[in-house]
Amino acid sequence: MTIRAGLAVIILLASVGAEARNKKVQSESLDEYVKRLQLPTAVANTSAPGSLWRDDGRLVRMATDYKASQVGDLVTILVAQDLSATSAGNVATDRSLKASSGIDALAGGVDVSDMQNLLTLRSSQTLAGKAQATSQSSLRTRLAGRVAAVLAEGTLVVEAERQITMNNERQTILLRGLVRPGDIAPDNSVSSNAIGNLELELKGKGVISDGTRPPTPVTRILLRILGF
Repeated sequence: MTIRAGLAVIILLASVGAEARNKKVQSESLDEYVKRLQLPTAVANTSAPGSLWRDDGRLVRMATDYKASQVGDLVTILVAQDLSATSAGNVATDRSLKASSGIDALAGGVDVSDMQNLLTLRSSQTLAGKAQATSQSSLRTRLAGRVAAVLAEGTLVVEAERQITMNNERQTILLRGLVRPGDIAPDNSVSSNAIGNLELELKGKGVISDGTRPPTPVTRILLRILGF
């Protein structure tokens, strides 16, 4: 096998590994997610023997608004996430040292005019540093999700996924979190700022994402060896 063929095989394996990582969007399954967030039930709701009434039936909420409350109900999620971080720092130091030695007089009246400045030392050190970092990101969209589970205390576990393919570019949005039934507006919508344990992921794949995605470590090593 020639060197060129070996490099081609290494690049192919690196691209296959990157593709496999891209397909793995979330490592935690929905069952594991619900089990992790599920709180222990304090008191179990049991119906009276011989009664047709059910505490979890739909007739219990006959006077409520048409809002998501059961598993499988749809809910509109308003995503409005603005993240901004700024860090700045200044460092300044100044240090100086001066020392001199000589002989002013000797016994016997010896002339010491040429010996008054035998040694003179001077040292100076100055340091000035300044650093600043700024990061800002914004995501605003509107998507529909569904109630995946209802916890024992009544909190809703919602999840949403949306995939859009346009001009050879695919955008995928994944969202999961906890929603209180009271935070759902009368129009059956909830803001992302009111969702607890929010997990929001935006991934892109296509000509634009491939052009802006950083190369894999293997590809970087090959580019460094080849001199690119």
